[in-house]
Amino acid sequence: MINDLLKENITKNISFSTTELEMFCRYFYPKTIKKKEFLLVQGEVCKFEGFVLDGCFRIFTIDKKGNENTLYFAAKDWWIMDIDSFMNQSSSDLNIQALEDSEVLLINRTDKLALYESMPVVEKLFRVMSQKALVAWQRRLIRNHSHTAKERYLYFIENYPNIASKINDKQIASYLGITHEFLSKIKKGN
Repeated sequence: MINDLLKENITKNISFSTTELEMFCRYFYPKTIKKKEFLLVQGEVCKFEGFVLDGCFRIFTIDKKGNENTLYFAAKDWWIMDIDSFMNQSSSDLNIQALEDSEVLLINRTDKLALYESMPVVEKLFRVMSQKALVAWQRRLIRNHSHTAKERYLYFIENYPNIASKINDKQIASYLGITHEFLSKIKKGN
């Protein structure tokens, strides 16, 4: 069933009754995204929160000079959205692009807010998930400030081999905050 992976992801965070789990999953709808297609374009309002069933996405910004700055990648069993744009219904600063043919489950803001009202356990779920995401962002920020580019590269390929195998060196360099040329030097040194 299409929602099995979503159910597994949810129950890793908190306990849901079978009825609650079924009700929660009914609010999500599937969407297929082709390679290089955008799920969200910078400047649009993010109208969804997404769960990746299959494939891989790159979440990035484009600065005033035209440089791409990758914030993160999202592969199978990851969540994707622009939380600022989604919650505040403001223009997004992010692009979300499929790096390969991908499948996602999406929920819109109205339905998510309705779930908060009708199922208090959903609010607890997203609070726990938000806390875990915040911890991950904090750890990444600490790594970016305390580790060398080579150490960050080695950490990335060791901890995210499924993602590293799906992306090119330019995208890895953008994620690490270094130039493609510098990444080539790092890789030659290994």
